Amino acid sequence: MVRLIGMAIGAIFVFVLAWAALVPREAAAPDPVKLLHKEPREVSFAHSGPFGTFDRAQLQRGFAVYKQVCSACHGLYHIHFRNLEDIGFSEAEVKAIAAEYEVPAIDPNTGEAITRPAIPSDKWPRPFPNETAARAANNNAYPPDLSLIIKARKNGEAYVYSLLTGYGEEPPAGFEVPDGLNYNPYFHSVNIAMAQPLMVDQIEYADGTKATVDQMAKDVTAFLRWAAEPELERRRQAGIATLIFLAILTVLAWLSYRRVWAGVQH
Repeated sequence: MVRLIGMAIGAIFVFVLAWAALVPREAAAPDPVKLLHKEPREVSFAHSGPFGTFDRAQLQRGFAVYKQVCSACHGLYHIHFRNLEDIGFSEAEVKAIAAEYEVPAIDPNTGEAITRPAIPSDKWPRPFPNETAARAANNNAYPPDLSLIIKARKNGEAYVYSLLTGYGEEPPAGFEVPDGLNYNPYFHSVNIAMAQPLMVDQIEYADGTKATVDQMAKDVTAFLRWAAEPELERRRQAGIATLIFLAILTVLAWLSYRRVWAGVQH
């Protein structure tokens, strides 16, 4: 009797497996977010390609966009003020930029916490003291640090550029954007907490360049690429020099081989 019950249970189990495997299932409903999400647009820069170099004027414009727009919410934690000399600012200009900011310090006489004007060796100050304060000021959204954002996102430059210029598009009919969020098809969930950050003529460029949304987006994207890889040009120069050296070494090795074995008959 026990054997028959076991066989019956086994048969039922096999039947259920066969049913699940053979009976066609209903097609899953497509994810509406995936249908609305767009891949980043193509964008090129002076530093693109293996031989590209940074456009210092563009980097300085991008720094102006970051300083006047992005720095209110986003940090640049891995950059020191002195690093700005790499994008064309003089030592005096870097000192002046640093002096505009206050950084935490300790009074050597009393040991109390104070603030002091920043100096070139200081890191760029954080916009918020901690994550809790950042979320409290941004409707519980946490603005990411931008130091490595280009490296942290797939197709980093194209992604950041597309995100900054993707606010003009309207959501399709019937798609509701939750309160407190904004529609941007280049964001992974198409609903982003950050409001449109760039507006036409929002800042005034020192070199007279027209501050369009597209121009500012490209400039700040180039600046953030430099922030993520400030050694990019030097690494490329070292790589090219290494390839040239190896090419010359290969030719010399081949000529030496021919000379050593020239008198040997096969």
